[in-house]
Parts: sequence; C-alpha cells; structure tokens
Amino acid sequence: MENKIRSTTILGVINKGEAALGGDGQVSLGDTVMKHNAMKIRKIANGNVLCGFAGATADAFTLMERFEDKIEQYRGNVNRAAVELAKDWRTDKYLRKLEAMLAVISEDKALIVSGNGDVIEPDDQIVAIGSGGMYALAAAKMLKKYSNLSAEDIVKEALLTASEICIYTNDKINVEKIKK
Repeated sequence: MENKIRSTTILGVINKGEAALGGDGQVSLGDTVMKHNAMKIRKIANGNVLCGFAGATADAFTLMERFEDKIEQYRGNVNRAAVELAKDWRTDKYLRKLEAMLAVISEDKALIVSGNGDVIEPDDQIVAIGSGGMYALAAAKMLKKYSNLSAEDIVKEALLTASEICIYTNDKINVEKIKK
C-alpha cells in the first residue's frame, strides 16, 4: 500500500457578482479514507479573500499563513500578494520543499498559486486544484455557461459531480462566498 496522503478537490468560481470557493471533506491515506469532514477553505483578509489548499496539510497551512501575511503587507492587493508568495516559494530553501497548491478567490480575482512559481489567473474566473479538480472544473465550466446558477451553487454542484467520479473526493462539501 502506498502511504501517500491524497486529499482534496477545491473549486472556486466568480459569477454574477458573487465569488465562491469550496472543497470536499475527504482525506485519504493510500486506499483508506482517514477523515470525512476536513475543512480546506479559509476566509482571510477580513473575509475579503477565500483561500483553499490541496496537498500536504502542514505545508498548505504554512503557505496560507505566508499568503495572509503578504495580503496584509500589500494592503489587500491579491495579485501582488500571490506573485510575491510564488517568488518566495520558488526561491526560499525551506518553502521550496513544501508540497501544496493554493486556490485564491476575491470578489474579482481567481488565482492558482503553485510551488513552481506559477500564479495563474484563468480567463473564465474558475479555479480548480486537487485530485478531483479537473472533474469539478469541467462541471463548473458547463454550469457557468449553460445555467443561471449562482457562484455558490455552481461550486456545490460541480464538487458533487467530482465526488461521483474521483475516489479521493467525497460529498461533504464546504463552500464560502464573497458578495460584491
């Protein structure tokens, strides 16, 4: 049995004046579900920014704390904070070893931040990371394009779809939102 921790599907959507970020609750160790209701989404910057993580939990918490510090340092400028975190992550000897990714949503920005120094802002304002991320992304793209659902409902429905496909994703969904 491979003892790699697999966990998480995180999805964020900006749609119709609303921003939402959600994640499933499953944490798996190898082929065993270790936890059903993990909370992988955090409100930061006085609730103006949502951050979700995929990867090693301790690494993700370290990165989220650093990101929150950057948000404060750059007075709420999400893009600048993300770029500065990515630069630190890429060049700092300690941070380089962290194995996680962050999905970040503000009222008007949707970003993915990785340890490779990437800060990605998708054109469609949908971000997805984690083992079921691509399933949730595909569902969210279709729901955003062909439905009148709110961002929160798109996130919920797309994550439920991912939970039906990805064995590392469950249907214990947590969603946070920001209204403009």
